[in-house]
Amino acid sequence: MALHIGLLQCDDVAPELRATHGNYPAMFEALLTGVEPDLEFCVWRCLDGEIPEEVEAVDAWLTTGSKFGVNDGLAWVDDLAAFVRELWRAGKPLVGICFGHQLIAKALGGEVEKSAKGWGVGVSFNHLDERAEWMTPWQPELNLVVSHQDQVVRLPPETRVLGGSDFCPCYLMQVGEHFLGVQGHPEFAKPYSRDLMALRGDLVGEARVREGQASLNAPVHDALMARWILNFMRRGVERREGGASL
Repeated sequence: MALHIGLLQCDDVAPELRATHGNYPAMFEALLTGVEPDLEFCVWRCLDGEIPEEVEAVDAWLTTGSKFGVNDGLAWVDDLAAFVRELWRAGKPLVGICFGHQLIAKALGGEVEKSAKGWGVGVSFNHLDERAEWMTPWQPELNLVVSHQDQVVRLPPETRVLGGSDFCPCYLMQVGEHFLGVQGHPEFAKPYSRDLMALRGDLVGEARVREGQASLNAPVHDALMARWILNFMRRGVERREGGASL
């Protein structure tokens, strides 16, 4: 049976880049269908206040990144955080990407702050300290494109940090048995990352952009992360269907 995924869209690609790179739902669909072609998707534009009404509307949920922050005091972010808590209580699988990773942490009692280390852009290099059962095929490092200034600085209860780096210690985390968060962007192609850095140059800083652009020569593990995301979602669906304790 095809997995039905609900995309919780929290931003749009900048108009200057959209014609070339498309919008975020298309990026995620391309990433995940590259691993499993028969997936089904439904999109909620949370940034416009479109918050799902039913946690059971899909099999599993995925929260996109965003230029907005979880601490910005926006009403739709608060509403989405409330929905995240509903998903937690219901035992529904949820994967958070970048902003979504941070939102999971904050919604469940953790803390997110702007990093004193500044912006993370380009390719991030992370070591994996723990192997969860859904992390197959396995490898001990995870390199993904990033674009973030905020970081998770205090973990919510029931969290396992699976991997990170000196720059971002909480890069990959599992909360309980059905929530997964990753600070990186497996959906970002390198050309999009390059153009996004150029667009945000004044904000990110010239030196950091130069470092980020140079890092794009390194390999990334976006397809592996896509496989892990789908493994995690299917495991969560099977646990609920089998009545396993969450």
